[in-house]
Amino acid sequence: MNPQNPPPSRPPRAPLLTLDEALERLLAGVAPLADSEVETVSCFDALGRVLAEDLHAQVDVPPGDNTAMDGYALRIADLQAAGGVLPVGLRIPAGTAPEALPAGVAARIFTGAQIPPGADAVVMQEACEVLESGAAVRVVAAPQPGQWIRRRGEDVQRGSQVLAAGALLDAQRLGLAASVGIGLVKVRRRLRVALLSTGDELVMPGSVPPDALPPGAIFNSNRYTLSALIRALGARCTDLGIVPDRLEATRDALRRAAEGHDLIITSGGVSVGEEDHLRPAVQAEGRLDLWQVAIKPGKPLAFGRVRRAAAHGANDDRDSALFIGLPGNPVSSFVTFLLAVRPVLYRLAGAEAALPPPLPMRADFDWPRADVRREFLRVRRNAQGGLDLFPNQSSGVLTSAVWGDGLVDVPPGQAFERGSTVAYRPFSDFGV
Repeated sequence: MNPQNPPPSRPPRAPLLTLDEALERLLAGVAPLADSEVETVSCFDALGRVLAEDLHAQVDVPPGDNTAMDGYALRIADLQAAGGVLPVGLRIPAGTAPEALPAGVAARIFTGAQIPPGADAVVMQEACEVLESGAAVRVVAAPQPGQWIRRRGEDVQRGSQVLAAGALLDAQRLGLAASVGIGLVKVRRRLRVALLSTGDELVMPGSVPPDALPPGAIFNSNRYTLSALIRALGARCTDLGIVPDRLEATRDALRRAAEGHDLIITSGGVSVGEEDHLRPAVQAEGRLDLWQVAIKPGKPLAFGRVRRAAAHGANDDRDSALFIGLPGNPVSSFVTFLLAVRPVLYRLAGAEAALPPPLPMRADFDWPRADVRREFLRVRRNAQGGLDLFPNQSSGVLTSAVWGDGLVDVPPGQAFERGSTVAYRPFSDFGV
């Protein structure tokens, strides 16, 4: 080699993005669905949907004072002391409008029934002794004013906001809406996500017997994992199958995926290899940014847009589908979906994208190998109130995500010993 003519040096690699920086860039490029893209559905069909308007109570909950216990409603002034005896003059089941309670009389009352006018306490039946075949009652323990009475509006007051637009409707929120008499809700339409698999090495389970798998081939697990994750977050998933490793076939698949979909998701194939056609295909059909994110497992992440046929120009976002390319290793694909795709889907749907704070928990294992990247370890809770570590943390070992029930979020450069307090994120916090 001629020292006077050294080979050209490679351009320096861009520094790795932190996860927070990557999320900021991702979400900056995502706008929620238009306000016009809403529909009215029954609360029975609204599970997992995103509320499109604030909901206000039209009634008090409860609508009147009622009892929290089976027992006896009475006036405290009618009891001189514990052990006093009162005749039972009324019987009040739930769902009836009771008459006023006469002085010196107790009322047999059942959980949820309205408190009769004049009564100021309820004594639960376990603190009473029934006399004369139910015609009288001895009150063993003297009650306090208001005892076992649920006051009108103590849960929800008429006119108050019970749910805000952007709320993800789970079982609790749907029950709350029903409690104030709401049977129909306006929700954002379901997101439409296209899923593409790339790679001639991929084989669909069931297409060949496992012992007849061709050399170099692998079963396509990411297709199933990602499809399930998409549907678990309430979106519709269109599986467009495995795309052959050819540039024109990849471009054609992207054009089909862009039509009628809000987001296109792929795993693997976004690199500079001669057989990796996804990168030039996305660049030809739209635009693409390739990021190296300082997380483990994970690191490579692609984000961009694919134009639809009706696009007005090469850089027009008004008629294009978002594109996210995930790494190909199964655990990397799974974890980066939770960390990066989930907030994008929530932002598109108009829902809150932030995760709840991690739980401080005790690590019942040592982690002596500090990494420059932020690590997400697959762990599960144990009977002693701590966390156990799956022994193989390789990005190709999907059994770690099945065995585990969450992730330990380890900051860059941090090692720790058994007994340390760590940041635990259960999978349920990610909506899966």
